[in-house]
Amino acid sequence: MIIPIAYKNKTVAVLGLGKSGTSVERALQDAGARVWAWDDKSTRNDLVDLTKADWTQIDLLVMSPGIPHTFPAPHPVAELARTHNCPIVCDVELLVQTCPSAKYVAITGTNGKSTTTSLIAHVLEVAGFDVAVGGNLGTPALDLDQLDEDGVYVLELSSYQLERTPSLCADVAVWLNISPDHLDRHGGLDGYIAAKKNIFANQGAEQFAFIGIDDDHSRKVFAENDLTQAKRIAITANGPVEDAIFVDEDILIDEAFDPEGIQVMDLSSVKTLQGKHNQQNALAAYATAIALGADPTWIVRGIAGFPGLAHRQEIIATVDGVLFINDSKATNADATAKALGAYDHIYWIAGGQAKEGGITSLLGQLSSVEKAYLIGEAEDAFAQTLEGTLPYQRCQTLERALTQAFQDAKAKGGVVLLSPACASWDQFSSFEARGDAFRALVQKLQEEAA
Repeated sequence: MIIPIAYKNKTVAVLGLGKSGTSVERALQDAGARVWAWDDKSTRNDLVDLTKADWTQIDLLVMSPGIPHTFPAPHPVAELARTHNCPIVCDVELLVQTCPSAKYVAITGTNGKSTTTSLIAHVLEVAGFDVAVGGNLGTPALDLDQLDEDGVYVLELSSYQLERTPSLCADVAVWLNISPDHLDRHGGLDGYIAAKKNIFANQGAEQFAFIGIDDDHSRKVFAENDLTQAKRIAITANGPVEDAIFVDEDILIDEAFDPEGIQVMDLSSVKTLQGKHNQQNALAAYATAIALGADPTWIVRGIAGFPGLAHRQEIIATVDGVLFINDSKATNADATAKALGAYDHIYWIAGGQAKEGGITSLLGQLSSVEKAYLIGEAEDAFAQTLEGTLPYQRCQTLERALTQAFQDAKAKGGVVLLSPACASWDQFSSFEARGDAFRALVQKLQEEAA
């Protein structure tokens, strides 16, 4: 655990007592701080109502990332903090303040952050580094081990966290991609991109900024003259780019650290990193590890041996010649587009609680899809979108969709892909629960086929 000792005998307000908030409360108490914790939904009787507190006594407000401090409307506690010139931060800021001698790898983007964060951590561990991985992924920042100058924190950072971590100075900043998301929380796309660009704040000439340039917004960011003082290097899965790290016909090539363009490895054989988006993730992992001084041989071994992440194009099983892929984490069309581009002969399970725009953006990317199986609240809307473009079947539930998709795929061969392009909350408590249900159904098919 990280103990933010700098706050001993200080009064710190903590707003939001979810996973990260309770971690902050515990760490600050261990540090000897006076902790005034509040959660609008908590029934605990030991809390301090921060809407009625004496803000002249509060030194810092730590807000859970999901609580707005600006758009669409600031939480009343955030307004009080701003009125009293009280800094507003998140738990990652306390980590950075407490462990300044460690190295920091920060990863952001609209899609692929978790896979890339886990992949980078895996590669660095294989290469012999002392690594702690967390942030927006998995372990809250203050529950990580305390590292010194020999350690590396690998942190997935959301736009919410990046707005509230002013002391971050990333030794390696990784920017993967941008597509419209969380726009209500940032007042629009420009605000969302501005929040993401905080990942480059405070960087100096000895640090690195690796930027994916495979979407229009990110290419514009890469081209900004005053973006960062760090060494700026492009990564792309779309073929050769001068002085970049890129993929050309599945081969990872480095022209950034080796001007002659060394061929590093063939990515087509890494089954857990299929598709151009995962190739970009591999580029980010290679670039980060090289920048930190890792041995290239161990980097290649680390990428090749990456086990993958649950619910992110997770290979579940092959049953009667049909491959089942769980991509339940694909909660928007942009994420699903990446999965649809990674396989052939797809029997696609889609639907749930639709995001703005639905799947209209996918209409030009369905050449690899044989048929769609629609579920959840979005069933009618998705059927209307696909009408006349792709065969589809209304299935209502995941179980019916999987059963029918399996029957169709057995006849011709192919891939049953759960990539919903939707949130899960209409039928499941989380995308994890949806993916777990898919896995259980596939395992039942395996048992029946045995």
